[in-house]
Amino acid sequence: MMQGTEYGDDNLKTAMTRELRERLVEAQKEGRPLRVYCGFDPRTADLHLGHTVPMRKMRQFQELGHDVVFLVGNFTSLIGDPSDKDVLRPQLTAEQVAENARTYAEQAYRILEKDKTRIAFNAEWLSKLTFEDLIKLSSNFTIQQFLTRENFRKRWDKGDALYMHELFYSIMQGYDAYALKADVQIGGTDQLFNIVTAARKIMTYLDAKPNIAIILGILPGTDGTVKMSKSLGNHIPILTGPEDMYGKVMSIPDAAMPQYSRLVTRWTPDVIHAMESALKEGTLHPRDAKMKLAWEITSAFYSDEAANDAQEAFVRLFQKGDVPEEMAEFGLDAAMPLADLLVATGMAESKSQARRLIDQKGVKLDGEVLTDARAAVPHAGVLQVGKRNYVRIIEK
Repeated sequence: MMQGTEYGDDNLKTAMTRELRERLVEAQKEGRPLRVYCGFDPRTADLHLGHTVPMRKMRQFQELGHDVVFLVGNFTSLIGDPSDKDVLRPQLTAEQVAENARTYAEQAYRILEKDKTRIAFNAEWLSKLTFEDLIKLSSNFTIQQFLTRENFRKRWDKGDALYMHELFYSIMQGYDAYALKADVQIGGTDQLFNIVTAARKIMTYLDAKPNIAIILGILPGTDGTVKMSKSLGNHIPILTGPEDMYGKVMSIPDAAMPQYSRLVTRWTPDVIHAMESALKEGTLHPRDAKMKLAWEITSAFYSDEAANDAQEAFVRLFQKGDVPEEMAEFGLDAAMPLADLLVATGMAESKSQARRLIDQKGVKLDGEVLTDARAAVPHAGVLQVGKRNYVRIIEK
């Protein structure tokens, strides 16, 4: 249960481990499962592999017989969680939140067991809180506590605005834990304040037993360094195809493999330890280890057969140097700069991302590296971006 946890404080981890063990014993005596939840704010329509880290932990609790709640933050999304941002998040409308929330549960069922998962929406109780309720809940916190948070401190030091409604987010999340009568709350390291400080304080204030925090590491993107994010283009969508998922996992740096193994696989600690030992001893090549990792992740979302097919396609295409026989086609406009072409073909989400790909020598035409983002594509041919993305450029 504690695999993949990161608290940044050994004493806190020891305390949470002890409390979890005690709560398990207590629940067993009472003849009940633990109530475990994690909240997801539907600020975008699609989930990526980073979102699935807490879901994988929820699935572990399900398999051990505990009660799991997938909480859709359709009310907290109206504010936007400032935990991982050092700038103000844009506020969404109720209509935007509703549309995004519509797809969340179905995507979650790719990991969670549908018949064992309860879906809840926090507007059910947060929308009913009165101004008096908010005053009483807020009285448990000081401004200084919020300013100890790194993201708020950065904005304060830069003279950037901090808005009052941003402070309410932690209080609202703390009330979620109370409303759900949660034994365990799961979240990433960016949720440490919200879960350990806010939720436990509010539950204690309201005469409830404080929840136990399972704080997980943050999954890096395919670059292996910064948090996986669609806006950065380093994400692995869970709605992508098996071949693309397999290939994207194969593109991560070797150094990121331990985090991926602990956070997004079904592997037990002994399996992970054996692989890491083999890598350290030199009896397992990093490429082979990564292929096992890519197969495992793809299989978890699709099937063993799909993972086998994806692996065979990867070997055929990238290890043997084959170019796919079938690929999308795009009519070439001779006046179109390369950066514009990458955006137009969908191989880059923005011109800035296109320029980065070009600067990193990740764009080729018929095997030749293209280096000028402003220059027109010289001729028709097979345009390749990275290791997996191809489009056939044809003359109009």
